[in-house]
Amino acid sequence: MITPLDIQNKEFTKAIRGYKEVEVDEFLDTVIASYEKSYNESIEFKEKIRMMEEQLEKYNSIEKTLKDTLVVAQSTAEEVVMNANQKAEIIIREAQDNAKKIICDANNEVLNIRREYEEAKKEFHIFKTRFKTLLESQLDIVENSFMDNQ
Repeated sequence: MITPLDIQNKEFTKAIRGYKEVEVDEFLDTVIASYEKSYNESIEFKEKIRMMEEQLEKYNSIEKTLKDTLVVAQSTAEEVVMNANQKAEIIIREAQDNAKKIICDANNEVLNIRREYEEAKKEFHIFKTRFKTLLESQLDIVENSFMDNQ
C-alpha cells in the first residue's frame, strides 16, 4: 500500500512542455493531505477492528464458557433429580416393606392373642369343669354325710 510519505517523496522527471510545477505541487499537497487523512483513518479503523475482534473473541469465549456451564448445570440438575427420584423410590420401597412387616407382625400378634385367648378359654372351661366337679363331689360328700347322720 502506498503511504502519504511515498506520495510526498515522489519526483517526476521534467519534460518540455510539461505541466506547471506549482500546480502539480499544490495538487499533490492536496492529494497528500487527503490521502494522509484517509490513511490515518484506515489505520485507526484497522486498530478498532483488531480491538473489536479481540472483544468478540473474549465474548465468544465467555459465551462458550456460559454454554458449557449451562450444559453442566443442566446435567447436574438432571442428575440431582434422578438421584432424588431414586432416593424417593428407595424410601417408598422401604416404607412399604416396613408397613408390610408391621402388618405381618400385627397379624401374628393377633393370631398369638387369639391363641392365648382360646387357651385361656380352654383353661377356664377346664377350671370351671373341675371346680364344678369338686363342688359336686363336695356336695355329694355333704349329702352323704348328712344322710348317714340321719
